[in-house]
Amino acid sequence: MTDTKTPRRPGPGGARGQGGPRPHGRRRPAPDPRKAKKPAGPTARTVALKALQDVVRGDAYAAQALDKQLQAAKLSPEDRRLAASLFYFAVENRLYIETMLGRFLDAKPEPVVNDILHIAAAQLLFMDRVPDHAAVDEAVKQVRFAGRDGLTGLVNGVLRNLIRARDAGELTLPDRDANPVAWLSVKRSVAPVIAERLIDAYGLERAERLVTARPERGQAVRFNRMVTDAAAFAAWLDAQEYAWHPGLVEDAFIVENGGNLADTDGYRQGLFSIQGQSAMLAAQAVEAKPGMHILDACAAPGGKTALMAERMGGAGRVYAWDVHEHRVTLIRAAARRLGLDNVRATVYDAREPMESIRMTMDAVLVDAPCSGLGVLNEKPDIKYRATAESLDALPALQLQILESAAQAVKPGGRLVYATCTVLPQENEDVVSAFLKAHPEFAPDTRANWLPEALHDGLSDGMLTLSPEREDFEGFFIARMTRRQA
Repeated sequence: MTDTKTPRRPGPGGARGQGGPRPHGRRRPAPDPRKAKKPAGPTARTVALKALQDVVRGDAYAAQALDKQLQAAKLSPEDRRLAASLFYFAVENRLYIETMLGRFLDAKPEPVVNDILHIAAAQLLFMDRVPDHAAVDEAVKQVRFAGRDGLTGLVNGVLRNLIRARDAGELTLPDRDANPVAWLSVKRSVAPVIAERLIDAYGLERAERLVTARPERGQAVRFNRMVTDAAAFAAWLDAQEYAWHPGLVEDAFIVENGGNLADTDGYRQGLFSIQGQSAMLAAQAVEAKPGMHILDACAAPGGKTALMAERMGGAGRVYAWDVHEHRVTLIRAAARRLGLDNVRATVYDAREPMESIRMTMDAVLVDAPCSGLGVLNEKPDIKYRATAESLDALPALQLQILESAAQAVKPGGRLVYATCTVLPQENEDVVSAFLKAHPEFAPDTRANWLPEALHDGLSDGMLTLSPEREDFEGFFIARMTRRQA
């Protein structure tokens, strides 16, 4: 997220958006929103509102929802930045905002009005360059433009009460000691079940760090070994006048000022891929080599497939599966862009073994569906979507996919299990259950595939990468081998 808006003050319980009263000078009379004309085209606030509605009503991913609305709106660069700030502050702090607004509402209003209130509250609580009267007046206008004239008084009153409570320091959190789950849930806008499970696994202080980790150094990319090498790619980055530094993971570069790297000629021509270092490591754990036959059982959108195919130098095959056709299309598009003729992408449900490849693969990668709690920085909407039922269902699904895909590993072959979460129930517990039920597999405890700085984190062939670590996402990687007959 690009944000030119600086935080108003230390927030919920010490982050952004909450604190003591601030001084007020004389204000100009606010314009009457009833006399305002509907804007001729989309504004930053309407873009933010529509993107928020796509996320909370349509289950869209945050980044995709915002990109869709920005592409349609054709805003100025300044308004694009404002729209992004409004949207991300509203999404990332949704439960906090909802709790504070709820103190001035007898009942939750209809969806469009509720979303307008959230966009306005994001400005009032987290953004210092938007005057209070402007945030309130624009919200009232949006309510009127939505055809809800009868609710303008409600919106105006709720937001002005919110301002008064904010300035009086009355937007307090649940008691930290008496109810740590509620405190963390409200303060950091995570679903209570996420707060509870992270606290159970890591304690309250680290649980808070895990849900607030925000790597700021730049974008991780890796060059395409099929078309260039490290020295030539570094020269290309310098020619583009990018600030960069080497990543910790092999082939990784961290670009600090790249902007939208996917909209560059180098990216379109297949010179590099945009991929987090943790995801790179998950693919490198396979140790792909020329001539191998590898199965990527949950492959979309194709970044790990591509890394393995590049490491194979075009010799051998990477079979890439996904259960959805539109996601397989993404894998094929990535392979075309990178010039990878050794990728075979297929629509297939990895929960079902494919008998025709039983015990034929040199290696299998299972990057399993998971709760995504290691990548909240990239997908902030995950924080409030989770339910106890959705989290409880994941380990059984993950184990089913792992057991099915493992049948393709040949004797002496490698099996890699990975997730982008930090919950032990989806990670160590799944691997332990698999190994207990399948003595034909054993942990691969070698550390040769890891950067030396990460060796200490390896235990019984399993590695958990924390999002607290600079330049890394939260990830889990486990390596196993099928015993020789």
